[in-house]
Amino acid sequence: MSRNAKINGLLLLLVAALAVLPLALGLGEGKEEPFTGADAQAEAAISELKPDYEPWFSPLYEPPSGDVESALFALQAALGAGVLAYYFGVRKGRRQGAAAAAAAAAAPDAAAAAPGTPATES
Repeated sequence: MSRNAKINGLLLLLVAALAVLPLALGLGEGKEEPFTGADAQAEAAISELKPDYEPWFSPLYEPPSGDVESALFALQAALGAGVLAYYFGVRKGRRQGAAAAAAAAAAPDAAAAAPGTPATES
């Protein structure tokens, strides 16, 4: 097994542990919504500390349920991952294309140099 495969395996195990450990340890037990986001926790803390606080603005769009909100967030994450993957793929393709062009320019034309092949006319 190569070194990169070992590192990738360890990273995969670490990600799996980060996903499973909070559930296995019961970190969210006893709460109505155990794994709420930081925004909801901050809102709860502010309303507890200062009940008469008025927000500066309201959201442009309020999803009808938490499920719709989660779906929109997942869609946003997927689109962002797609854009990043496309960008890095284009960069890698350009780098490989430049390397292939440099190698082709440095090496003489193999078809013209091979004996017994007809020369092409320009």
